[in-house]
Amino acid sequence: MPTAVTNELKHETWQLLREYQQYRSELIRNQLVKLNFGLVRKEAHYWMNQCQENYEDLLQVGCLGLIRAIEKFEISRGHAFSSYATPYIRGEIQHYLRDKGVTVRIPRRWLALQQQAIGVSRSWREKHNRQPTDSELAAALAVSASEWQEIKLAWINRAPLSLDVPVHDGEEGATCLGELVPDPHYRSFQLAQEDQIRLQQALVQLEKRTREVLECVFLHDLTQKQVAEHLGISVVTVSRQVKKGLDLLKNIMGVAED
Repeated sequence: MPTAVTNELKHETWQLLREYQQYRSELIRNQLVKLNFGLVRKEAHYWMNQCQENYEDLLQVGCLGLIRAIEKFEISRGHAFSSYATPYIRGEIQHYLRDKGVTVRIPRRWLALQQQAIGVSRSWREKHNRQPTDSELAAALAVSASEWQEIKLAWINRAPLSLDVPVHDGEEGATCLGELVPDPHYRSFQLAQEDQIRLQQALVQLEKRTREVLECVFLHDLTQKQVAEHLGISVVTVSRQVKKGLDLLKNIMGVAED
């Protein structure tokens, strides 16, 4: 799209958003949806290639995400609307696919790279005594930073992450991941994209070992025994780190105790 057209689209969107925030007119909202429908088409086209869902259905679901973005957008924050709306559109489509139990296909090359990344991370920790950054991992795998982010997102979303999965501890009984994201809007047994972002933002605040254990358990679906072998620690240590990590995440994410 030519720069002049893009700037005109941004300007018109901005003006309509100002009017919508003032008047909350359904007519203005529909104009915003029509004007930014290309964002929905782009996401629907991407996800259509990852599953067998109907393109028109994905468009309709994506529009719900776009409308939600319009409703929540705050001009005063100074965000670009397209950057703000895309995660809402994508999240709505992903949520729809999870509710239907659709398994998203991951290219074989990406699966191979993800497996390779686990080995690279292990070697990096042994050599540098820390986890590699995303840019360092991308360089080691000889892929672009943007492609590595897509690989990570696809891997995380390859199957539903259960909110009700129990995490057992010998002394304390059991807790579940759902306690960390209590928003009833997402109580469909899967972790929605916004909650994944919240969870990942909280994870980076944990100490290295605890973060690594939780990432292995919840983001890579490893058993506690596999985590122990992967990190070179005992199963008992893994169990304790999981319990410790979940308690810390509850505090970081502001989850009230019953």
